[in-house]
Amino acid sequence: MSEQAVLSNYVYTIVAALLQNGVEDVVVSPGSRSTPLAYAFASTKEFTMYRQIDERAAAFYALGIAKAKAQPVVLLCTSGTAAANYYPAIVEAKYARVPLIIITADRPHELREVGAPQTINQIRLYGEHVKWSAEFPIPDEAPQTLPFIERHTARAVAIATTAPYGPVHINVPFREPLLIEFSDLPEVSFKGEFIQDNTPSLAARELLQQVINNTKKGFIVIGELPLGTDLSYLWSFVRVCQWPVLVESLSNMRGSVPKDCLPYIVSTYDAILKNADFKQAVAADTVIRFGAQPVSKFLTIFITETMPEHYIVLDEDAMFRDSSNMSTHFIQGMPGAWLTELALNTQTEDYTALWQQAEQLAVQQIQAYDQHASDEGALVQKMLELVPDGSDVFVSSSMPIRDIDTFLNATEKDIRIFANRGANGIDGVTSTALGFSAVHARLTYLLIGDLAFLHDANAFVASRYQETDLTVIVMNNDGGGIFSYLPQSTVEAHYEDLFGTPTALTFEQLGAMYDVQYDKIIGVEAFIKALQTDKQKPIRLLEVMTDRAENLTSHRELWQRINQELSAWLRK
Repeated sequence: MSEQAVLSNYVYTIVAALLQNGVEDVVVSPGSRSTPLAYAFASTKEFTMYRQIDERAAAFYALGIAKAKAQPVVLLCTSGTAAANYYPAIVEAKYARVPLIIITADRPHELREVGAPQTINQIRLYGEHVKWSAEFPIPDEAPQTLPFIERHTARAVAIATTAPYGPVHINVPFREPLLIEFSDLPEVSFKGEFIQDNTPSLAARELLQQVINNTKKGFIVIGELPLGTDLSYLWSFVRVCQWPVLVESLSNMRGSVPKDCLPYIVSTYDAILKNADFKQAVAADTVIRFGAQPVSKFLTIFITETMPEHYIVLDEDAMFRDSSNMSTHFIQGMPGAWLTELALNTQTEDYTALWQQAEQLAVQQIQAYDQHASDEGALVQKMLELVPDGSDVFVSSSMPIRDIDTFLNATEKDIRIFANRGANGIDGVTSTALGFSAVHARLTYLLIGDLAFLHDANAFVASRYQETDLTVIVMNNDGGGIFSYLPQSTVEAHYEDLFGTPTALTFEQLGAMYDVQYDKIIGVEAFIKALQTDKQKPIRLLEVMTDRAENLTSHRELWQRINQELSAWLRK
């Protein structure tokens, strides 16, 4: 067999094994050493291939696809620093539990550590930020080679999609010449059948049932849930348990709320838990948390200060997340049918009523917010009102996610919120949103700050290679607005240089470079008009000019009004 035939059979076997194990999408960045695999993916009609020349942006783009589909996505790049540019997105995928299959092409062994160009040490390049890492053999005619790569490709997919989901890394060395013979996919004899049962043990279910039934004052916390979670089971649990449910926006249980569950949803917990008297009144015996720990700092402080007798964390991974170190029990498992099989007999009506009354008072103040303010909060409030039913909003870290958490109250409207909250960074957000929207039939919006938008200025390159459909809303307050709320803001010296970091940049020219529809927005009324105007191009960029100082003042005034309302009610 010729060298070209050996190489061709090798790369098509990898592609066939990926397809055999359920992978459908690949994001490719151009490069020489990855040529054989790039050709194999591009010539395989069963694969959907996306292109992005910037590897850092490409990795976040793949992350967005994987988040949207709850399925593994392949990333392919050439050797050298191209592979290193994947690192930020891989870190996010690890902590956000998103399945990525990273394939890095490499120089052959004889070219490593001898000064060959575009060659770095790629073995275990991503360290502990991937679930598993493998070095594939050089393509050859040895009878063991193809069975090895079949099985290890299946293994990679299985590990990436076993709870908790996460990234895996395959390093593939190639010798020149790198051209292949285009052909059909070979038969793959091996397929992994990995059956997962994420149902908690009988003992754990009995413990949960007993604790719930013996609790007089208890509430549920629902954070960001594992990809692919069936929310119907959680809604059934809420319906029967009838406890207050503190629902983070990223759980996607603030939108499409069943009418009979609305009374139990508490969306304003971050605001009402700033009130000391209310915290004392609702100190709980039991807290049950599903999913990741919510964004709210005040919720964490509340649980830490009140020290509930039972703090039960339910997580799909034994490496459960509890930064407060307050949990008393851990149950490994996914929300599922087992929740509906618990025999619950709860008696917490008076306690639930306290949360319900506080929620109503806070919601009234939040809904009236735009009567007092025209800052970023008012703009986010209007955005949430005006985006059509059936919309998704991808949100950047820092102030945007906090504003969503404040102003998105429980609703029957079909609206979902997504973000990169694994490592809570502001890098790669636009690319992730573009990847997310690329595989979604729903309208998608991106809410982002000016610094996060600058971090990912290359993201729109992807729009030159595949169809896109995204509305980007940039809140431009000329700097890092989140720091205005932190202790650093009380020290005037060096604050603007180190934390405010104003750039005096606007984005009209960036929009023109990528031929996106651009609008500069000043004021709430202009923002409303823009949202009510149809898009003319696949990507629309709304740059909304805001003021950091006004934003801080208006938010604090809202919290003060809520605090005063709660105190007056509790004194009655």
